[in-house]
Amino acid sequence: MRMSRNAAGTVFVVGSLAVTLAALAYPAMLGVQNVSSSPSRIIARTPTGPLTEADRDFVVKVRAAGLWEFPSGELALTKGTTQPVRTAGEHLISGHAALDAECRLIAPRLGITLPNQASPQQQGFVATLTADHGKQFDTDLANILRVTHGQIFPTVAKIRATTENSLVRELADQANDTVLDHISVMEKTGLVNFDSVLFQETTPPKLPAGDVTPPAPQPGAPVVALTPPAGSASPTPTPTPTSTSSPTVG
Repeated sequence: MRMSRNAAGTVFVVGSLAVTLAALAYPAMLGVQNVSSSPSRIIARTPTGPLTEADRDFVVKVRAAGLWEFPSGELALTKGTTQPVRTAGEHLISGHAALDAECRLIAPRLGITLPNQASPQQQGFVATLTADHGKQFDTDLANILRVTHGQIFPTVAKIRATTENSLVRELADQANDTVLDHISVMEKTGLVNFDSVLFQETTPPKLPAGDVTPPAPQPGAPVVALTPPAGSASPTPTPTPTSTSSPTVG
């Protein structure tokens, strides 16, 4: 079913990261605009290179994406009505499990606090897909995920081109491959409305900070791991780091 641009604007939106006012180490999701106080400002000196606000925001952004796209993939396995939709779900699960493992590995080395929950907006995406049935589920999955991946793709490229931190570069390389793969599998469903997708990617709405901010984890809470279901393809293991030196925050 072809949606109007106004209707699509209500459904297909995505947040992106910015720095929080409450805790320097915990960036917030504040819409698609880059609102970090100074993205190029170095906030830590680490053994793998300087860490900027933009670098830190990117690591949290990748983590937050997995917190809602991973369960969306799980829904696709059980609710998808076509094999291409179920295949897209498999890619979401395996891709974000691997990215999540990398985020959880490098975050302690870089002094970054990771969220354990997606933002209310992102949770709303999952709620929409949970309530959907049949062809509507297939269509919403393909279009919501195609919009969100299309919006993050340029950010991945910019981080890869500008970061001086080797761990962030490695994450950007992995994220680039994963995002492109997910864009491709969504398009292969044959359900992407490209007119609507382009409109959403180029004219995203500005949302209240509370709608697009993932809640900070409880002090001392363990970091939630995204684990693929038994029998699914496991993500490529990430090597254990050889250095455990802590960053020097600046």
